[in-house]
Amino acid sequence: MPWVTLITGCLAGTVFLAVMARVADTSHAPLGLGTVRLTFLPAIAALAFVLRAPFRPVTQATPVPAWVAPAGHIALAAPVLVVTCWAQLRMMARTIPPHTVGHPPAIYPVIAQLTGWCTVTVAAAACADRSRYADLGGAIAAPVSFAAIALAWHSPVTSRFLIEPPASGHGVTIAWYAIATAGLALSCAAMRDHWHRYSRSRYRLCSHGNPS
Repeated sequence: MPWVTLITGCLAGTVFLAVMARVADTSHAPLGLGTVRLTFLPAIAALAFVLRAPFRPVTQATPVPAWVAPAGHIALAAPVLVVTCWAQLRMMARTIPPHTVGHPPAIYPVIAQLTGWCTVTVAAAACADRSRYADLGGAIAAPVSFAAIALAWHSPVTSRFLIEPPASGHGVTIAWYAIATAGLALSCAAMRDHWHRYSRSRYRLCSHGNPS
């Protein structure tokens, strides 16, 4: 498992948020939840490289199912992502003065959004890992995930349901958890697939190289 990539991505966003929180304390300008979304993106990019199992041909020769290795990587990465999210939300909350007028912004829609981002990234990485570009799975999944996040954020059709405002916090939470469920189902289906999807030209080359 690429621990260095995952921890570097999580620390990069957290350190950047710590610097911004220090500046916010000095200028007496509290940070918003949008800053947490921004600083969590390096962790999302690192998550795209977690799913790849470089020794999958070896694990396929054992009685253990092939999906155990990538599923184990996700299970090990989940606590790191949870701690990163918790630390960044705590840093953001400390920049808000204790006697601020009005209610602080709700956190549960942001947690749902970050969960949805993670599952979309895992689904993209799982699908890329079953293609002929498996060795570039992380490099493909990261920009695909960012493109999906940008589309959900800026498209007028999806922003009505996935962005607060115009959508309510409760509606945003339900929508992103529905996306997370669909992404998890797609990831499970892709990880249970034992075969890489190569083009026909490769099979044709193999058949010419090994005549029967």
